[in-house]
Amino acid sequence: PGPRMESLPEAVLIRILASIPAVDLVLVCRLVCCQWKNLVDGAALWILKCQQEGLTGAESQENTENWQNFYFLSKKRKNLIKNPCGEEDLQHWGEVENGGDGWKIEELPGDFGKEFPSEEVHKYFVTSYEWCRKAQVIDLRAEGYWEELMDTTQPKVVVKDWYAGRSDAGCLYELCVKLLSENEDVLAEYRSETIAIPQDNDANWTEISHTFSNYGPGVRFVRFEHGGQDTLFWKGWYGVRVTNSSVTVEP
Repeated sequence: PGPRMESLPEAVLIRILASIPAVDLVLVCRLVCCQWKNLVDGAALWILKCQQEGLTGAESQENTENWQNFYFLSKKRKNLIKNPCGEEDLQHWGEVENGGDGWKIEELPGDFGKEFPSEEVHKYFVTSYEWCRKAQVIDLRAEGYWEELMDTTQPKVVVKDWYAGRSDAGCLYELCVKLLSENEDVLAEYRSETIAIPQDNDANWTEISHTFSNYGPGVRFVRFEHGGQDTLFWKGWYGVRVTNSSVTVEP
């Protein structure tokens, strides 16, 4: 018989384990023996998996838990906002306030507008002559971010939105994002100022962003709300334009 697995040098065993899917490492391999448990709980295995799969951006940290969580968070990273660009009309957006003539979806660049910086974005939402608002509530557990991760690691919650005005009309824009508990108590909040875009503006798209960190235990939901209106009270859709909204959970 050949040499037993436990007789292999640790560096070799780590390379073998690194070829196994991450979920199997945690749920199966970790239970095989004390040696495997220590390797799966250690930093070296997850650093190697990050390197092998091109997951860059890891900080120089030797904390075992951070490296494992960095791997899983990097693999799971995606935009948690559904229908961010209006491709599905107003589907997935709740608590919709349709002031004036209400929300409308238009094709880029739109009248008196500019193309979006990314060619992947083709549509935007546009507001009217009274306040239009819409919101989404993201269930973090349903998206795969388990309670211990949110309570202990407290990964960054990164929020981004894009807004623009028409070059022939002034408008207002607001963004409000809240981190909510199980009972929907507000644990952290970001609220932009009311941003005023003057008439005769350049119609360029502007990104607004905020990162939540060290927000404490108990976060289970993210509530994203944005909206605006025009400042000329013209009938139709001359208010602020929004698109490409995103909420991501990151290492």
